[in-house]
Amino acid sequence: MQNNFIISMKKCLFSKGNLQITQRYSAIKLAGLLLAFITTNSAANTTTEQIKKVEVPRLWQLVDYYDVSHPVIGRKGMVVSQKRMASEIGADILRKGGNAVDAAVAVGFALSVVLPRAGNLAGGGFMMVYLADKDKTIAIDYRETAPAAAYKDVFLDKSGYPIANKSLKTLSASGVPGTVAGLHYALENYGSMSWSEVIEPAEKLARKGIIVDDDMARFFYKDQMFLANSAETCRVYLKADCKPYVAGDVFIQEDLADSLVYLQQQGKAGFYQGDIAKKLVAAMEQGGGLITAKDLADYRVKEVAPIRGTFRGYEILTMPPPSSGGVHLIQMLNMFEALDLDGIQQGSAAMIHLQTEIFKRAFADRSTFLGDPDFVKVPSEGLTSKKYAKVLTKNIKRNKITPSSDIKAGKPSEYESPDTTHFSVMDNAGNVVSSTYTLNHNYGSGLTIPGTGILLNNTMDDFSLKPGSPNSYGLIGGTANAIAANKRPLSSMTPTIVLKDGAPYLATGTPGGSKIITAVFQQLVNVLYFKMNIAEATIAPRAHHQWQPDILYVERNISADTVQLLKNMGYTVEVSSSLGSLQSIMNHNGVFLGAADPRRPGAAAIAVDTID
Repeated sequence: MQNNFIISMKKCLFSKGNLQITQRYSAIKLAGLLLAFITTNSAANTTTEQIKKVEVPRLWQLVDYYDVSHPVIGRKGMVVSQKRMASEIGADILRKGGNAVDAAVAVGFALSVVLPRAGNLAGGGFMMVYLADKDKTIAIDYRETAPAAAYKDVFLDKSGYPIANKSLKTLSASGVPGTVAGLHYALENYGSMSWSEVIEPAEKLARKGIIVDDDMARFFYKDQMFLANSAETCRVYLKADCKPYVAGDVFIQEDLADSLVYLQQQGKAGFYQGDIAKKLVAAMEQGGGLITAKDLADYRVKEVAPIRGTFRGYEILTMPPPSSGGVHLIQMLNMFEALDLDGIQQGSAAMIHLQTEIFKRAFADRSTFLGDPDFVKVPSEGLTSKKYAKVLTKNIKRNKITPSSDIKAGKPSEYESPDTTHFSVMDNAGNVVSSTYTLNHNYGSGLTIPGTGILLNNTMDDFSLKPGSPNSYGLIGGTANAIAANKRPLSSMTPTIVLKDGAPYLATGTPGGSKIITAVFQQLVNVLYFKMNIAEATIAPRAHHQWQPDILYVERNISADTVQLLKNMGYTVEVSSSLGSLQSIMNHNGVFLGAADPRRPGAAAIAVDTID
């Protein structure tokens, strides 16, 4: 009977007369209908009530088949990062039975090989982890710290002005690295595999070599002169005579492979007290850097409670200070929730205007209140309160711009890189990792620790070199983010986990310097307010404003008509390069939907459908 039914259905649906009707349904929907029929008719005495209880996996309930963009779908887990090879390594870890933390640590090491301009061993970052067995979310702070020799005016000349490039392209630009310690801490406390196992795939890639793709070749070419400034960096990251690698070349990193083997054998101590530490300190001593052996030995990872907020019934869990991203993400979502948005459409000039007004107010507060909470009192509770958001939005008008010059830091209640990279992981047990780490700028300071293949960060530039003076991202800072020994610089990195009905729903984050916060905000609004699928929410055009300078940056795929409407309102509009690179995963009733942002060529979401 079943076979006869299927044959009849095919003849009916695909006959010439019914072709137009058939085109309204996807092949997946038809397959679901056929499967439902077979399933419900397989038992001789199936009742109507039993038929209603039959559950058939239906793809069109997860993502509308007719949406323009679609996420990658997996049933046992998902890994999303800025490089396919790194995502594949993370997915292989999950297939072997590792958990989300194991996979995330493996991805972190792999990115140091396949994305040298941002993936790293001598940078730092933040990691959000949802632990399914404890129903708990934690935040791991492995941000770089200022060396003990650092002081407030270390990058200023005798007249009190910033010394050109000293905080960017010298050994003194490097903060004490946190990446190796952070990855080790996460694995030791929450992973299930050995340190050596999760490093092994990265070591093999570095030793065997990787094929240079067009994205990597572009950055080698663009930054050729910068990399050639250092003889050691030229030797490691460029070809003979400091020529850049081109697409199709094999890029072998023997020194980095040896360093990874050494870390496999020696653990975290190999970086902070062993041979790598000695080579780093020797370079600092010879080149006027600030980091000492004691700085490395004293470095500590911090596990802290996440910043929490709510938005339209969802719980938002994100990174606390010294990340400014978490506080201001929740602050901006609170302001958005407080506005009258009746009739305003996603992507319209009206929506961009209201979001811009929100951005300006949040960044004005950032300049005044945010810093390392071990050194300054940060009013996180006041900044993230819904009551404060209502005060901030009171003067936002639909058809009127508030000039940045008229916006000052508010009064919350009493105190209680352009290239970074992000990766997200979800496993079959319900664990989630959202991590962002960085060298700050492309290739950090451009200086390589001799004999290691490891690039140094230039994160000291994330401090306020001088109150009121913008950093390399144009961000204005105050005394709260002034340089001090052992202090962690303010960051915009915003790794985020969203809970729905108490369970993990979304993990996301992005590189992009100051644009990180606004990119994550716009994606969450697209998903949680406008109900876009995760792929469409990721691809949708974005805008950015950071209070100072008073410029609205828009991506080039925002329509000319929309841009003109914004200009007519009085905005100074500049078309920007892409704003961020979100690497995200959504958990839809146990099915994983991954979205790798196409703004970074080579990014990939890799599904896991089987576990060994």
